Amino acid sequence: MSIFSGAGGLDIGAINAGAQIVVCVENDPDAAQTLRLNNIGGHQSAVLEKSVETVDFTHWRDDSETILIGGPPCQPFSKNGYWVKNDNRLIAGDPRNMLGQYLRAVSELQPTGFLFENVESIRHPTNIAVFERFLHDAEAMGYACTVYRANSADFGVPQKRKRVFVFGIRGAKNPIPHPHKTHSDPGKPELMNGFAPHVGVGSFIKKYSGQRYAEPQEDASNGTYYHELIHVPAGKNYIALSGLDNYSGRTFRAGGRFWNFLQKLHPEEPAITIAAQPGPWVGPFHWDNRRLRVPEVAAIQTFPDDYKFAGNRRSIQKQIGNAVPCLLGEVMVRHLLEKL
Repeated sequence: MSIFSGAGGLDIGAINAGAQIVVCVENDPDAAQTLRLNNIGGHQSAVLEKSVETVDFTHWRDDSETILIGGPPCQPFSKNGYWVKNDNRLIAGDPRNMLGQYLRAVSELQPTGFLFENVESIRHPTNIAVFERFLHDAEAMGYACTVYRANSADFGVPQKRKRVFVFGIRGAKNPIPHPHKTHSDPGKPELMNGFAPHVGVGSFIKKYSGQRYAEPQEDASNGTYYHELIHVPAGKNYIALSGLDNYSGRTFRAGGRFWNFLQKLHPEEPAITIAAQPGPWVGPFHWDNRRLRVPEVAAIQTFPDDYKFAGNRRSIQKQIGNAVPCLLGEVMVRHLLEKL
């Protein structure tokens, strides 16, 4: 059972890991339609277009081997929230904090195991008390919990995307071990230890470089910072401008902008994290000095080539940016299934 399903990144991963999706719960109309377009769950009625808060999970409780997967909304735990003073953030009372609803689903469904996903910053000092309460309550319900911080690039995804996973196993005496990563940063030889090098984006998005896939939104040539963008070397961001020879244009103080400002892809390196709602000059940009196309963004998130997305361009970007990379989801779900 999948809750907070979004566009189905974790669901696709679960299917590829050998699980069968019985039902998805997603309240965003476009994301729910995306799930239907791709036949997630095998039939249209498998997608419940409603808030998790309104679902009675006891309906699906049975004696078979069932797992619950999902990532509650991460906005309350996002790094963007660090600009707000701690005494004004009220994480525990934030209506977008759905950790309690995830626990209710666990309590009512009583799955054999669960996989919880969220942003890395859920473990930030501002958020850690809420997260530790989540773990305490899950363990009180009889689940041994393993917390794992994953970088998707360490599992063959062409993107550096850090996420926290919690593996819960009902009735287990001890937490399960962490998954074994398969790739590592070749720029840090001391960490390779026989791992394959991180995968670059080039081989994933090359097929979408022709005019057939061109989008009006990709053109940045009339924008405020286009002159600066074309001078940023592949794989770098705005900071690189200060070190260029024979460059005549604006430079920016290091730390004066968000790190992803004017960030550009390098074909032989993983992308930075794909954002759900990027600003106009937030990367990654293509090394051809344009914004990325929908199939390119989806490929970096390792969605299947023929995956369909519902909604307008803004909605699709949000769906893809909020998703768990399918390949990372596959590895995590398979690890859970193997330990049940």
